[in-house]
Amino acid sequence: MKKHRAFLMAAAALAVLAGEAAAQGIPTGLPASPLFGAGPFTQPMMLFEEFGTAPVPGSSCPTCQPLPQPAANSCTGGPSGAALDTFLRQPLYPAPTVQANTSRQNAWHARISACVRPLATSAVEGRPPGEFFAHQRYTEFAPRVYFQSAQAGARDNLGLRNAAQRHHWLVGEFGRTLTGSTGLYFRPNAPGATVGGNAGTQVRFHPNFPVQQANSVWTFDGTMPPKLLMARYGEPILFRHYNALPISAAANNGFGAHTITTHEHNGHNPAESDGFAAAFFFPGQFYDYHWPMALAGHDAINTAATEPRAGYPNGAGGVTRIRGDFRETMSTHWFHDHMLDFTAQNVYKGNAAMMNYYSAIDRGREGFQCNYTDTNNANLCLPSGTSLDWGNRDYDVNLLVADKAWDANGQLNFNILNTDGFLGDRVLVNWTWQPYFNVRARRYRFRILNGAVSRYFKIALVTAAGVRVPFYMVGNDGNIMEHSVAFPNAQSQDLPVQGIAERYDIVVDFSQFAAGTRLYMVNLLAHVDGKGPSQEVPLATALAGFPADPAVGRFMEFRVNSYSGIDRSMNPADYQLGVGRALTMIPRPAQPTAAEIANLRHRTFEFGRANATDDAPWTIRTDNGLGFGADMHRVSAAVTQGQWEVWTLTSGSGWDHPVHIHFEEGQILTRDGGAPPPWEAGARKDVYRIGSGPGSSGDMDVLIRFREFLGTFMEHCHNTQHEDHSMLLRWDNRRPGSAIAIPTPIADWEGVFYEPSFGLQ
Repeated sequence: MKKHRAFLMAAAALAVLAGEAAAQGIPTGLPASPLFGAGPFTQPMMLFEEFGTAPVPGSSCPTCQPLPQPAANSCTGGPSGAALDTFLRQPLYPAPTVQANTSRQNAWHARISACVRPLATSAVEGRPPGEFFAHQRYTEFAPRVYFQSAQAGARDNLGLRNAAQRHHWLVGEFGRTLTGSTGLYFRPNAPGATVGGNAGTQVRFHPNFPVQQANSVWTFDGTMPPKLLMARYGEPILFRHYNALPISAAANNGFGAHTITTHEHNGHNPAESDGFAAAFFFPGQFYDYHWPMALAGHDAINTAATEPRAGYPNGAGGVTRIRGDFRETMSTHWFHDHMLDFTAQNVYKGNAAMMNYYSAIDRGREGFQCNYTDTNNANLCLPSGTSLDWGNRDYDVNLLVADKAWDANGQLNFNILNTDGFLGDRVLVNWTWQPYFNVRARRYRFRILNGAVSRYFKIALVTAAGVRVPFYMVGNDGNIMEHSVAFPNAQSQDLPVQGIAERYDIVVDFSQFAAGTRLYMVNLLAHVDGKGPSQEVPLATALAGFPADPAVGRFMEFRVNSYSGIDRSMNPADYQLGVGRALTMIPRPAQPTAAEIANLRHRTFEFGRANATDDAPWTIRTDNGLGFGADMHRVSAAVTQGQWEVWTLTSGSGWDHPVHIHFEEGQILTRDGGAPPPWEAGARKDVYRIGSGPGSSGDMDVLIRFREFLGTFMEHCHNTQHEDHSMLLRWDNRRPGSAIAIPTPIADWEGVFYEPSFGLQ
């Protein structure tokens, strides 16, 4: 493993000028990103493209072909776009297996032997073999639907997923009527076409900018728009992720690893499907991820599946009830690469998608079985639409916000030699630079993801005159909160500071504005370097321009259009704590009493530079008083399945770290000894901001437990430059009384073997 990682690093470093690392400023160590004559807010924002799912086939596919070979027998490229689309249209084949499929060769075995070295053996699946990484409870949560995608270099969208869009470009704001009028988001599949689709979409950040080359951006399918998975609780998913990246590690435009592993952040998934950093796979292979889509508490709460709020929309107007705790219902997720030492580079390069969970509570259909006081009608009726039984996206919009940089040729650029954190100078939304977005004069839900590498955001919503627009926060990370929180409020005029990987769901009512009004999202949080945010910039200053950090200021425009329909979505004002009707959205799960909490197992994790080295500048100090860099052999915490614990997270360096704990959400008990703010007090979290910068705390106590699935998980800083430079640890979830440490997988072109693991003493 170390040998392969060292080779990847050396190959990437060859493309970086030696003097770049010494340069500072924004972008970090790089020249300013040119705009090629483009002006702000001159292009529409891309909306996410749905992967689409299909029933898992019940029979074999004798005509199915393997992953197509790299075009022209290349070592430095991937399959052609047309060949890849033809392949991905095939049914799932070969059939998924409980243990990794090592009976078939890597489809690119011969080409790898010619490009790298002769291979004695190889496997079609890169999942570690045997029982240790076998799918847990696979029969119980047998996959009912699947989707497959290939990580590939940038290419034109040829319409592969047009038919997979749930709206089919026919209904709501995505549709086109017989008279020729269209919804706001209808997109012709080709110039002048009367059918909708994404064919012809190129991978570029603005029409004035150059198209991204295949070695500059690596995305799911290799295409844009960015991808979205629409998933339902109670409908287990099999995700087959193919690696169609170049065989040569150096064919990456200077950054990014061609080995990948996929983490569904913060799915309640078994460890073997969690994207463990050492469980990566190679070009030509696939990895089958099994996502059970089960509510946490499945084994102990509502085991008879009688609770009407625990369920999923059945597609015919009803709800199918499932086991588990409805109070654990999640909504807004994403999945991304977690390659050991290369997470930042791979996510920055395009290995990121969003995922919406749909449930009895969050159905994605407004005005239908709305729960205001009757719990038998569970649907919260958040803004979405009415055309589909579930999963309407007319007024439910995913926003992936991230800073980027590009070189003089317009190609995505990154500084691999910086270890504090990389900052881009241009903010993209859904991979489009400073876009505008048409909205109706009604309520919208925005699912905002900070998809950056090292940058924190603090977002204001204002009019063209700089007057703040009121809105409500309804979701924090993957979870709908107990109560909505109105902004501005006594504690914050704008959204809270948003660390890397945090998600905030907000509801904005555009009906208060006349058609033609323009509104703006503004970033108010400045950085000097990647160690963390330096200051919150006053709104007037941000609007006037803040040269010290070019990512401060307006980054997205809303254009209000008239609305002739009836807004049937919930009014978030009804769900404020102590105000008006004071209804509850999703109550917090039951938890121990204060006296019980005092007697729980407490662990402390200090994120800083204790015992740091040049190779491992960022470390995590554990309860034994020692600081460690990342070592996937080391079990830094062995937790007992189902038992509550209190984890204290602290910043030993004073620098900022958005800490992510995999697998289950936690409840913040205290921030620097005090109560958390209302948008955290009534929420469950999976990212926790510690440090000395705006919006962070020097330390916090988190109440957490880990239940249904066992195995090896991770905890790390989600400033992924810190993570990749050793601020990452492994922890294991074990049965009561077990002391067995799962061996550590070691991946190679010829297969995966295991080495012994060890625990902290």
